[in-house]
Amino acid sequence: MDRKIPLVILAVVLVLLALAILAPGGRKVDTAPKLPWQIEILADGAPRVFELTLGQTPLNQAVQLLSKAPTLSLFRSPEGVFSIEAYFQRVALSGLRADFILTLEIDQVIAAQIFERGLRISQLSSGGKKVNLASNDVDLAMSSPIRHITYIPATDLDATLIERYFGKPERIIDDPAGGKHWLYPDKGLDITLNPETKEVFQYVHLQHFNQLLEPLLNSAPVAKH
Repeated sequence: MDRKIPLVILAVVLVLLALAILAPGGRKVDTAPKLPWQIEILADGAPRVFELTLGQTPLNQAVQLLSKAPTLSLFRSPEGVFSIEAYFQRVALSGLRADFILTLEIDQVIAAQIFERGLRISQLSSGGKKVNLASNDVDLAMSSPIRHITYIPATDLDATLIERYFGKPERIIDDPAGGKHWLYPDKGLDITLNPETKEVFQYVHLQHFNQLLEPLLNSAPVAKH
């Protein structure tokens, strides 16, 4: 394998980031870039990233920030737990393209009612179900606060680049599906690195970090590093 190609890609990415990221068309510079490693932890343990504060910022504010209408879906797990997700595909934010999946805070009783009113029920391979929200429930979702951010950058980011911007992880855990989880509990962040797929960044409230950690500890040994 030609090692020059990854080095060229890395250099290009670093240059783009260092320039504070040009807006589409190169017309102006983003003077207040919103980048994935710019994480502020508030006094209550809530991360603030991309100008979104987990547990506080409503979805409609994220829609304004990302300048794109999301696809809204309600999921019911095999255990009967409900969650609402807003999916933003191929968003350009501060010059970086990525997919965003925002999981919302929602009362389970209300979510069950939304599920019953949902449209186009789909059976998932996991045993869960998915429905599209009825139009009358969209406003409720839009006013709900964001609980969890999943960020999937379009550009491949290798371990060297991630360590440069995020620092060394507190621990690394193997993923049973392949790849490794780089864990930053003081940032509420889990970065999944897999050479075969895109990197996945998950941001959660510090109080909820164990909800990410426990399934990993139960399914995989700690990686040596």
